[in-house]
Amino acid sequence: MAGELVLVIDDSPTIVKVVQLVLTKAGFEVMTAGDGELGLAAARARRPDLILLDFVMPRMNGYQFCREAAADPAVREVPIVLMSAKGDQVGERFVKVMGIVDYITKPFSPEAITAVVQHTVAKYGRRGAPPDAMAEQEVDVDDLTASPEDAPRAARNELLRLIRGQLADVVAARVSALFSLSDAARDDHHSPDARIPTDASAIADAARSALDDDTLLGILSGWDPAATGASPGLRGDLRVVPLAEVLQLLDVQEQSGVMTVERGASKVEIHFRRGRIDQAIGEGLPEDLLFGRFVVDAELMTRAEFETFLAGGRGDQRLIGTALVKQGLIGESELRQCLTRQSSELVYEILRWRFGSFRFAAGRELPAMAVEAALELDVEAILMEGFRRVDEWHLIERAIDDFDLVFLRNEDAVAQMGRGRLTREELAILELVNGKNSVKDIIRKSRMGSFEVSKMLYRLLSIKLVRRRVMPVAV
Repeated sequence: MAGELVLVIDDSPTIVKVVQLVLTKAGFEVMTAGDGELGLAAARARRPDLILLDFVMPRMNGYQFCREAAADPAVREVPIVLMSAKGDQVGERFVKVMGIVDYITKPFSPEAITAVVQHTVAKYGRRGAPPDAMAEQEVDVDDLTASPEDAPRAARNELLRLIRGQLADVVAARVSALFSLSDAARDDHHSPDARIPTDASAIADAARSALDDDTLLGILSGWDPAATGASPGLRGDLRVVPLAEVLQLLDVQEQSGVMTVERGASKVEIHFRRGRIDQAIGEGLPEDLLFGRFVVDAELMTRAEFETFLAGGRGDQRLIGTALVKQGLIGESELRQCLTRQSSELVYEILRWRFGSFRFAAGRELPAMAVEAALELDVEAILMEGFRRVDEWHLIERAIDDFDLVFLRNEDAVAQMGRGRLTREELAILELVNGKNSVKDIIRKSRMGSFEVSKMLYRLLSIKLVRRRVMPVAV
């Protein structure tokens, strides 16, 4: 089973991107659309073998898409798998309705989405295109000789193409500007043929041809430090090259080394071994990303017990987990559980950074603590959850754009609704909303992560149980 065409319809560009990468690596051909109307047009233009459909979308939602598709002879035979968030309360009741044959709940892992697609295609076959249409399609000779093992190479080549284009465009804009300044200062006796071209697109074309795959891989893999006395690496600006694409490239290339991401005084180091993350370590980050929070969250120690341990002195802050194990306060498996959560949360945090810098030192020896941790975290799984969080963050930040904000409880609304409809965590956050605590205070006092607290505050805002405190204007 390879080469089947899957149409992914979702209004989240990040979800679309990661699902496309996962399925491409699994050997599928992928088309994408950002809403139901575009998806329907794409399916009519070229019948897919399967449609992955988001339920909640603008313009045309999942239900409306299915209704239109069921009425269209060109599309109605294509099996549809519904993608829905936990809170959508859809799923089983929509299966077997208007072409929906299965569903998967977000957030899902790369393995889960691949398994669902493979199972559905195997069960329903290539129903997206009848035999006569298949015969009329143009056949690429490379497709006839391709094997599933070629999928990672295809994904790698696509990532290289994207990064090559981004590098070329940035270089072209800068070089073109410099050459324009140079030309303005030239003497008139230079002949036109001697002039350096200043057209950005021409320079970009030249840069792309120079940045071939071998050159890019050489940059990523580095050079021989013994021969040059320099350290190998790849570096860039997060405003130009999205961090997720770099992480995906390191995953596909099964690279080993250290990725450092910095924004102001904040820094995160991600230790890679053969494309997997052995550990992530942070500095200058909010308190909720410190190791102790995950120990307390897992109920391995109380906050008081952990603080007593800290007061006793522990040496290197990065070895706190090892010290806890040596003193018999937590076990090896519990340490691994906490490190996994912390490393994942650190990557989720930097995925939402809109500016900063990154550098990757290929082949750099990992510190002993990362070697000992050896978490082997799957990059695709982390990106899938990270992208989901980034999408939610963008929505949350419209209402909670400052952690110094203070909220008030709407006591009448709370009394009318009752507290039985709220989760234990939401009730805990609601109790901390008192007109004095800022969001930052609530995060610290609740001992929860900033994402979880912000998400719960956003829900309490949306159901009008809390409201912003209006600060008096100084006269």
